[in-house]
Amino acid sequence: MSAGRASNPAWHNGELAMTRTASIVIPAFNEEMGVGPVVTEIQELMDRNRISAEIIVVDDGSSDRTTQAATAAGARVIRHRSNRGYGAALKTGIAKARYDVIVITDADGTYPCEAIPELLAALEDADMVVGARIGRNVHIPWVRRPAKWMLNKIANYVSDSRIPDLNSGLRAFRREIALQYFAILPDQFSFTTTITLAMHCDKYAVSYVPIDYRQRTGHSKIVPWDAASFAILILRTAMLFRPLRVFLPLVLVCLAYGVTKMSIDLVRDPNISASALLAFTSALLILLIGMLGDALATRLGRWSQQTVPGVETKEIMVEMSDPK
Repeated sequence: MSAGRASNPAWHNGELAMTRTASIVIPAFNEEMGVGPVVTEIQELMDRNRISAEIIVVDDGSSDRTTQAATAAGARVIRHRSNRGYGAALKTGIAKARYDVIVITDADGTYPCEAIPELLAALEDADMVVGARIGRNVHIPWVRRPAKWMLNKIANYVSDSRIPDLNSGLRAFRREIALQYFAILPDQFSFTTTITLAMHCDKYAVSYVPIDYRQRTGHSKIVPWDAASFAILILRTAMLFRPLRVFLPLVLVCLAYGVTKMSIDLVRDPNISASALLAFTSALLILLIGMLGDALATRLGRWSQQTVPGVETKEIMVEMSDPK
């Protein structure tokens, strides 16, 4: 499943063709029970696949023994003096990473680490590869699923793409691409949501690999009312990248009201009321503001170097060399 030019991972001599260096960034806050096994599992996986990887655990001001557990498992640990947030921990790890390819995952054991080689292989033909939680064994609490479904629908509309998993915490991408978005990436859980929308809107090649999602070790830090924050964040991101996607529905509402009110006015009285004229004027002003915002977003956008302007990424064909 892909929203870009990535296809199935390539095989070469019976092995996955993939990058052989990567920085694995794991944000952790009070995860002393889960971080050690996750680091150990990743290290063993990297050794089996002959991937030179550094494992960076960013302890986001934990009050337990998260740092000690990660250090004992062999990770490189960076510690925040206070709790700054999931996104802030990721940004710290990405900024301190040695390698160009970044893989992020969680410290609670929910994401299947065995999917990392497949993500790295798919990254050969993409700018970011996301582990989409649409596998056979997915343990997402039912209380979160309605909000997750609604947020995905809004994100699909804003980005004009099909996004199977908006905020998966297991993904691989190139460091230089993430760095250019640091100014707008939030310090909280919405980091993954924002970078997903930003890269789709800027026409980067984003690929999705189906994965399972395990039951977590410990207690979740996300609460149900965080869904409202995610929705506001999606609209905020839309204003930065696709403002017309926000303004056009408002224009249509104003026009619909104006036409309806004008029709009623003409039936009752041959004069058009001030409220109908205000609705038409508002529609025009909102449209002009939206067009101006869209022009600025397009002019200042961060585009993939492989993007052909005006052509969808999925439509780009791979040029084959002459066999001669």
